[in-house]
Order: sequence, then structure tokens, then C-alpha cells
Amino acid sequence: MTSIEHWAAVDDYLVATAIRPDAAHECTREASHAAGLRPIEVPAGQGKLMGLLTELAGARSVLEFGTLGGYSTQWFAAAVGPQGTVTTLEYEPRHAEVARRNLDAAGLGERVDIRVGAALETVQELIESGAGPFDVVFIDADKANNANYLEAALQLSRPGTVIIGDNVVRGGRVLDDSGTGADAADVAGIRDYLQRQGEDPRLDGTALQTVSGKGWDGFALAIVRDVEPGVAGAE
Repeated sequence: MTSIEHWAAVDDYLVATAIRPDAAHECTREASHAAGLRPIEVPAGQGKLMGLLTELAGARSVLEFGTLGGYSTQWFAAAVGPQGTVTTLEYEPRHAEVARRNLDAAGLGERVDIRVGAALETVQELIESGAGPFDVVFIDADKANNANYLEAALQLSRPGTVIIGDNVVRGGRVLDDSGTGADAADVAGIRDYLQRQGEDPRLDGTALQTVSGKGWDGFALAIVRDVEPGVAGAE
């Protein structure tokens, strides 16, 4: 058995014993794959973790960069409760259509606002409209723009906002800045994101490696300690 096969087997065991997502989550995953979306949604364990973090934070508003088929969106929508909202930004109209069907089928559609377009544009619209502050932000879109998304998220945050950045290890490629093409741009975006998280005095965070059926990866987690004057949440 290879390492990734072993990790996948452990994932399956943990899902069946400790995590136990409800049937609606599995339906969302299966419907997304059947619709031709890439199987790159977060693992069930990470989805459950993000839902629990949302509940622990008492969050009622979530901002998500990258919707795909709505799998992670579903975890957030369940966690914010009937009075909560999730605003999710998706570039591909086809992905947004699939996500909308999945979320409606799960009975959570009324809690979710899907905004279609380039995330740097749709998040700027949120900033200009005075949206936020959001209680939780999840960044899981194109990695080349990660640092830009982090800066935008800070403009829509308050002290206590939780910011999660996904896929920050990428099989260890985060150490290698010598590549070319799209993957090199993604690695550069992740490195810039992690550097800014570590250096920005507004943030206090960590980053963790993970292994799963998806391979070797990781996520960053930070809490906003302060915000600059003039942005959402500032006094």
C-alpha cells in the first residue's frame, strides 16, 4: 500500500467513526463529481473542522473565496445557523450553477449568496458596498492571488475574525520557487500569503501540514487582532 492509499484508508476510517458527515454532504460531493467538477473539494475532516471553528467563533457571517460545487460552503452554511449567511465568490458560472443546486437540495440555499465573477472584482464590490465585517473568511480560489485575497479579507474583517487559507503546502512544493508556469505562480502566491500572514501585525496565526486521500497539503489559520482605521470593524 502506498502512502497516499494508506492516508485515504485512514481518512475513510475517520469519516466512518469520528466525523460522520450527514448524507447531504456526500450527496453534494457525488453530484459535483457527476456534473464534471474536479474532485478538489476539501476532505470531510477539514470541512467538519471548519464548521466547528465557525461554531466556536459564534460566527453568523462567512466570506468564501472559491465555491466549486458548494461542499465547503455547505459546512459553513450549516454552522452559521438559520440566522446566518455565507457569501461565496466563484469565477466559473457552471460551478456556481452546480453549487446552487447542491445547496438548495441540502436545504441551505437561502443562507448562501453566490456571486459570480473574478473574485478580485466581486470582493471589491463588497468592500465598496460597505459589506461586512465577516466573522470567518475562507480563501480557496486561485492561489496566485492569495495575498491579494488576504488583503481584501482584512478590509472586510473585525478584531476576532478567523481567516483560513487552504492548500498552502501543495505536496511540499511551497519550498520550491524555481518552477515555471501556472504552478509556479500558485506557489509564489502561497509563499507571499504565508509571508504576509506572518509579518502583518493585524494577524496572529499558524499553518499546519495535512495528509489525506488528496495527498500532502496543509492550511493556514489566523485570527485578526486589529484592523486599520477606516475599514470594516474599525472603531
